[in-house]
Amino acid sequence: MGAYFTARQIVRWTVTSDASPSLSHIKFGRYQILHLHPVYFMRHSCSSSSSQSIHHSAQVNHDKAAPVQKRPDTVLSLQSLVQMGFDEAQAEHIYSTVAKTRGISAKHAPSTLSALFELNLNPSSILKLLDKCPEVYTVNEAHIQKRINKLRKLGFVEGGIQRVVAHFPRILTVPVKKIENVELILREKCLFTTQQITDIFRDCPSVVLEDHYQLEYKFQYVYFKMGVKQPEMVKSKLFRFTLDEVRRRHAFLERRGMYYTPDKKGHTVIINPKLHSILHADQDTFVSKVAKASAEEYDVFQRLLVRECREQMQNHGGTYTASDEEEEEEDDYDDDDDTGGKSGYMKRRKK
Repeated sequence: MGAYFTARQIVRWTVTSDASPSLSHIKFGRYQILHLHPVYFMRHSCSSSSSQSIHHSAQVNHDKAAPVQKRPDTVLSLQSLVQMGFDEAQAEHIYSTVAKTRGISAKHAPSTLSALFELNLNPSSILKLLDKCPEVYTVNEAHIQKRINKLRKLGFVEGGIQRVVAHFPRILTVPVKKIENVELILREKCLFTTQQITDIFRDCPSVVLEDHYQLEYKFQYVYFKMGVKQPEMVKSKLFRFTLDEVRRRHAFLERRGMYYTPDKKGHTVIINPKLHSILHADQDTFVSKVAKASAEEYDVFQRLLVRECREQMQNHGGTYTASDEEEEEEDDYDDDDDTGGKSGYMKRRKK
């Protein structure tokens, strides 16, 4: 009886397959049982162990992969730069530039480059842009996209955005709020139209960096003192030039009797030179052709003008705004002026 149960227990632990080459029949008393070849145990053990190992490995890999998906940025490498489209020399240049920073630039560089490619800029343009303004490396993709969206709201279309970004990449680093403030000044203080504002940002994107008061006063000076209206300001790309440059050339012409401030109806004693010819001529051409003077005369005038400005700043407590003469001439413009007059610009008064 004991032999019967022993044989039964062995049979329960075996696989009864006559076709298996690892099995053989043996006699155990009057019962015939199967004998498993040792190789079977080895194969079965390895198969079971391998299955468990694969399952465990897959589970570990899944656990390790989960946190990686939370990281939006990839690691910048020479290989990744080449895959983006840069040639080897360009890739090495960018990689070495980013490697020197070892800070926020290295963190945002992959997403920054991705955003620039999405803007349809080619590798050469991107490299020139980054060399011109390395600060762009520190701006992540989301912030770049916000600035691009703001340019689109200003009326820029494809092609125009790329030209502005390539010419003045710093616009990608300027806070959107600052761009909106400049837009507000141009619209509400200077009464430029929507299309004129688009043209200003396109032709003079550096206007976003200008001091807000200087921006207002430059418009005031050209509008009231020189009698130039908004369309001519835009056409002459006024905002590419500083207030000092504009005032210096205008004052020289005025003192030589070659420029007169128009009256409230726009009439002048002589035909004034166009703003474009005053601003865009190089110094030699301006002095000889526009002002019809000598280089020595202009040099002496500039030194005198610097002294006058310094004295005016001292007289105004260190803040030079407009001279009394300018304020009196501004008062000549009434509210009926067809371009807005005083209602178009509320000039600042000395306190």
